[in-house]
Amino acid sequence: MSELITAELVDLDLSAETKEAAARSLAERMAARGRVTDLAGFLADVAAREAQMPTGLDGGIGIPHCRSAHVTEPTLAFGRSAAGIDFGAADGPADLVFLIAAPAGGDADHLSILSTLARHLMDEEFTGALRAADDPAAAAALIRGDEPEDVPDPVPDAPPVPAATAEADPAPEETYPPAAPFRIVAVTSCPTGIAHTYMAAEALAKAGKEAGVELVVETQGSAGFKRLDPEVVAAADGVIFAHDVEVRDRARFAGKPTVDVGVKAGVNRPAELIAEVREKAARGDTTTPAAAGSAPMDRDGEAGDGFGTRLRKWLMTGVSYMVPFVAAGGLLIALGFAIGGYGIDKAPSVAEHFVWSESASWAALLFQIGGVAFGFLVPVLAGFIAYGMADRPGLVPGFVGGAIALTVNAGFLGGLIAGLIAGAVVMAVQRVTVPPALRGIMPVVVIPLISSAVVGFLMFLVVGKPIAALQKTLTDWLSGLSGANAVILGVILGLMMTFDLGGPLNKVAYAFAVGGLADPNDGSLKVMAAAMAAGMVPPLAMALATTVRGKLFTRTERENGKAAWVLGASFITEGAIPFAAADPLRVIPSAMAGGAVTGALSMAFGCTLRAPHGGVFVVPLIGQPLLYLVAVLAGTAVTAALVILLKGLRKPAVPEVAAGPAQTPAENTPVVV
Repeated sequence: MSELITAELVDLDLSAETKEAAARSLAERMAARGRVTDLAGFLADVAAREAQMPTGLDGGIGIPHCRSAHVTEPTLAFGRSAAGIDFGAADGPADLVFLIAAPAGGDADHLSILSTLARHLMDEEFTGALRAADDPAAAAALIRGDEPEDVPDPVPDAPPVPAATAEADPAPEETYPPAAPFRIVAVTSCPTGIAHTYMAAEALAKAGKEAGVELVVETQGSAGFKRLDPEVVAAADGVIFAHDVEVRDRARFAGKPTVDVGVKAGVNRPAELIAEVREKAARGDTTTPAAAGSAPMDRDGEAGDGFGTRLRKWLMTGVSYMVPFVAAGGLLIALGFAIGGYGIDKAPSVAEHFVWSESASWAALLFQIGGVAFGFLVPVLAGFIAYGMADRPGLVPGFVGGAIALTVNAGFLGGLIAGLIAGAVVMAVQRVTVPPALRGIMPVVVIPLISSAVVGFLMFLVVGKPIAALQKTLTDWLSGLSGANAVILGVILGLMMTFDLGGPLNKVAYAFAVGGLADPNDGSLKVMAAAMAAGMVPPLAMALATTVRGKLFTRTERENGKAAWVLGASFITEGAIPFAAADPLRVIPSAMAGGAVTGALSMAFGCTLRAPHGGVFVVPLIGQPLLYLVAVLAGTAVTAALVILLKGLRKPAVPEVAAGPAQTPAENTPVVV
């Protein structure tokens, strides 16, 4: 196992002025050492992670990091900036920058080292030593945790306290007697599980020690996690969740005062969280697994969130878990059609008739496997909407409600309603106070039994048939789409697909299109074609714009533009996010204009699509493929032209000088918005 960081990966005079330039400078050192195989692809992954949440931390620290398929082994590069670089921290720019690169399947040993580093970043002595280091090798050794043999331990055991001092300040013993301290258990987690998870844990542990409370943290990170001892959890007086992904086995913490926040709050304000959980305990304010803000996709939902925000998060939970089934099932069905023709859906079951040498049998096999996967769409959607609302207890009634929606022909819309009903029922059941003796069987027996019965009753006898009628009306409307109505719908789909580049509105439009594939007709296939075509436009347009007028873009954006060709062709709308993040006022309106043009043209041309994904790679499965490509190219040209026009109208950051030394290259010119 090679070293995580070496002297060659340290830059004590980092001259970059922006976080993008800093990431590139440090990443180039990784690439030179063979730790990164594709510099542009890796930087795109870093930018995508940065777009989720700023990686600047209080105390002058920046920790850009990501998991990437372009990383060969877990690697750390360190840069020290004299001027400081803005990584979005509340207290100002960072002078210590750590670029953390983890492969898609990073090994536990290296990841545990990274977690140790994250903890050290909360130690002022450690960061102070890095600021004082004058040799790259010494800085690398410090980060690795190497200790010279002739240097004593820099953190000796606590010196004995003089008796006079102990007698003069007896307050801690009086306030928090050692025999009965206030006990807190905490769970920390973040999307990549590399840095913030462990930094939040360290910050909470230090704050707990300062407050005189007994605090134990469970870190659910990339290096795995060890569950807290059940006895420790049972004895806890309060719970802190500092997380950006779902807390695993959350039911363990039921019935205790709970503070639920994002992971960055655990890093930046741990003392406040400890005080808050103690206040809740003093008021007797206990919670259940379904308490407000407990759902995995509702982790940022605090008291200020309105119902609309929470509803969107619940629906996005269901959609996010449904998408893999869409991709796998839909593409298998599309391959079946491609190999065996559109009559393959009439083939007998391959379990009873399969000829190894016949392509028709293989086509039927792919089609039928895809059909089975597609059959899970509605139950998975409903189950994980309920999961987003009520955590794991919502899964059973959600899946049951989704299956009933299929049984009564309520379809995709029925799954949405079933998931919301299931989540609401479980949340209501969990609010009922039960005797302590029954709490153990509530999540396993009582809640699934009662909630499934209630959801089943409502779906079969109350709301199922009206929803089925509404679903049939929607299906008939889609099948009859033509002329101006179709074009208008295409414009709307195009605007939604390009407004937030893979965000909630994009997912709503995509889910609407995919829902039609569950009961395909000519109209629903047109909707799917228009949605995918519009979603391809933003990254393709950014790639085209950076190729045609590269001087209008930074060097990093031009590198991202190369990757955007492939991302756009593959229907990965998120490929345009780095451009939109840098210049949203010009990029997003331009993308929406191009998406609207493409959606309208796709509908006007009557293009159809049976596959839910794939971009240009499923063109053979598209009805009117040449016209479809014309629609995509037209929207791409519109967006690229608008971006170039709008960027060309801005004032130059540095005025031209008639004579004098050579001017700064365009890629280093600051962007003026």
